[in-house]
Amino acid sequence: MKNQFICEAGEICDRLYFIKKGMVRGYFVSDGIELTTWVDTENEVFTSITGFFRNQPCQENIQSLEETYCDYLEYEDYKYCLNNFPEMRQINRILLEEYYILAEQRVYLARIPNAQKRLAYYMENMKPHIVERIPRKHLASYLAIRPETLSRLLKERH
Repeated sequence: MKNQFICEAGEICDRLYFIKKGMVRGYFVSDGIELTTWVDTENEVFTSITGFFRNQPCQENIQSLEETYCDYLEYEDYKYCLNNFPEMRQINRILLEEYYILAEQRVYLARIPNAQKRLAYYMENMKPHIVERIPRKHLASYLAIRPETLSRLLKERH
């Protein structure tokens, strides 16, 4: 369902999700403002890192942005598979590598001081294929720019 909460800040997220169709975002609220920290779409895996891997309350909200369909693996099943199937350890290693790469990209993106250069980096290195699908306010938040600035920059790119 669109705009459905998959996990809310403070809850334990005990599932690792695989998106079959749709889009989800992670965000937290600071001074009443929603700050989007990531957006995932089809064929990507998501969870609350702290909530899932540390079995602690998650720090962010996870919300669907479109009609979204996911498969998931519960934490206990995940641990069982890691302990009993060597191929799961290989899959886990690949997943962790992908998470680290995406985390590195997000950190780099956040350190670019110029809005135009942040958008250019996103379009060249991250997920340009989903720009038209992401609600502008969430993309602007993710890029740490005002929605009006994002609109102007996108018009300039065309």
